[in-house]
Amino acid sequence: MPKVPRGDYLHILEEKQKLKLNKFLLHRLFLVANIQPNMEKKEVAEYYDQAFQSILKHHPEEAVTGLLLIYPTSMLHIIESSDGTLQQVLSDYLGHERKEPEFWIQKMKIIVISHNIPTRLFMQWHVSVVRVPTVYLEDMTQSQSLQEVITGFLTWMHKLALHLKTLKVGAKGLDDNLHLAAPHLLPAEQILKYLGNAEELMDPATFLSTYNKPIDIVLDSEVVWPAPSRFYDGKKY
Repeated sequence: MPKVPRGDYLHILEEKQKLKLNKFLLHRLFLVANIQPNMEKKEVAEYYDQAFQSILKHHPEEAVTGLLLIYPTSMLHIIESSDGTLQQVLSDYLGHERKEPEFWIQKMKIIVISHNIPTRLFMQWHVSVVRVPTVYLEDMTQSQSLQEVITGFLTWMHKLALHLKTLKVGAKGLDDNLHLAAPHLLPAEQILKYLGNAEELMDPATFLSTYNKPIDIVLDSEVVWPAPSRFYDGKKY
């Protein structure tokens, strides 16, 4: 049975918004993942720089901003850009994961994705290494629920983003002394591990599969001919 293209009201509203603003809708994605121990900042930054440059060739107006924090065995990534760019970043990771079982990024999890946000938290894309031990707040993972941990985590990240706006950031972005500039705002690595192991959070493959699944499911009654009818007391209504 041939499928007839069917739109939805959300898609219509998004298209109207694009025409009205003459630009793409802005989205924000929070990711955590395990990485190979003591990855070099240059290697991590170059991987994402190449990915962003490849995406910008097809969508030059869709600038990417955000923050990438590199821990000894984990990373935290916040990306702000268009919906298509975020999907491409996730798809690129899945492509490497299938082809390279020992890919340096492992067990990526999506903490939260915010759609159609009004403004950016970051003015550019920052990369910083967190290697030096710091005095963190108490470990929330032992006494709080996953929802409470995520709420506290996102609160820290928003405060950190506001703090970064007050710093003098060079053309190359942040240096690796962020742990000295804002040690109380950096999440501990065990929190990233905790979020990465949370079964309630989606991995990129599950997220993309769910996101791309059509919401206008065709029922069996819609493809049956003649259309079904009901009979009451021998009379057709």
